[in-house]
Formats: sequence, C-alpha cells, structure tokens
Amino acid sequence: MHRFQPSRHMRGSSHSEEFGFGRHEHGRHGLRHHGPGGRFGRRERIFEQGDLRYVLLALIAGKPSHGYELIKEIEDRLGGAYSPSPGVVYPTLTLLEELGYVSAVQSDGAKKAFAITEEGRAALAVNKASVDAIFKRIADVAERSADRPAPQIVRAMENLRTALRLKLERGRPSEAQIAAITQVLDAAAIAVERD
Repeated sequence: MHRFQPSRHMRGSSHSEEFGFGRHEHGRHGLRHHGPGGRFGRRERIFEQGDLRYVLLALIAGKPSHGYELIKEIEDRLGGAYSPSPGVVYPTLTLLEELGYVSAVQSDGAKKAFAITEEGRAALAVNKASVDAIFKRIADVAERSADRPAPQIVRAMENLRTALRLKLERGRPSEAQIAAITQVLDAAAIAVERD
C-alpha cells in the first residue's frame, strides 16, 4: 500500500498563499486566518502545511469535483472563515494527479473535474487518523465562526473598500463614473436595509 507522503516540491511550496485582501497568510506553521480584529487581531491556524492535500483528496473521494466546487465546499465547511484561492487549490490538484491519487474525468463545460483513484483511496486509508483530525479541526473552526460576524460579509466589505480605494488612487473619476459608482453603492445599501 502506498503511503501518502508529500514529495520534496510539495513540502516546500513556492506558491504565494494569500487569500482575499490580506485576511489570510502563509507562515512557517501553516495557513492562518485573521480573526475579526483583522491583520492585528487574534490569528487562528486553519491548516498545517500539507493538510489541504488531504482535504481535497477526501472531498474528491466523496464525489468527483472540479476546483471551484472544492473551493466552495471548503469555505462552506469552515462557515466562511476561510476560502482557499485558486492559486493554491489548482496546483495542489495537479500534484495529486501527478502522484496518481486523482484522475481527470469527463465533466460539463470546460471545467476539469477530478475523481479519486484506488491509490488515492489507499492513501486516505493509511492516513485516516490524520484526515479525521483535520476535519475535526475544520468543524471546530466552523463552530467558533458561528458566534462571529459572518466572515463572508466582512470579506465582501473589505473587497468593496479595497476596490474603491484602488479606483480613487488612480485619480479623480469622471462625473459619469462618480454617478455610476454612487448609484451602485446606494442600490446596495437599499438592498441590505430591505433584507
């Protein structure tokens, strides 16, 4: 039975692992999520280095999936506290495919879906205790997140703030742009109040 061991290049990923607008960072001890206090608030470890491979493999074992579905599934399981970027998920899927743990399957449209292989199932079985511990940690994070402001809303607010800042830093918008931006913001405010 083949033991699920990260290869040398998997252990030392050189990919940037930034998520959203500065709310997540990759450090020596794995992926971290910044709490409601932002970058200077309490930091909580989400995944240790290498955990994302197990998470993706276990989710694919449940059903063949493409990258976007896996990203949304992880975000949902964590109660919105963390969403991995495509720049981290897709290279990890490629590595799992190179290891023979998943294979591409026919899917609708242009999206490439992955299914687990027998070797992938064997790897999950060998590492069952580690996989169970990771998913227990995911459930714990989701439970703690339930008492905080919805992270999806906080993230959306930060995205809006950043988009506006970047737009304004490029110089004064034209009168037409100002009118269009104001209309969008006013409409959003009305929609939020209505709900």
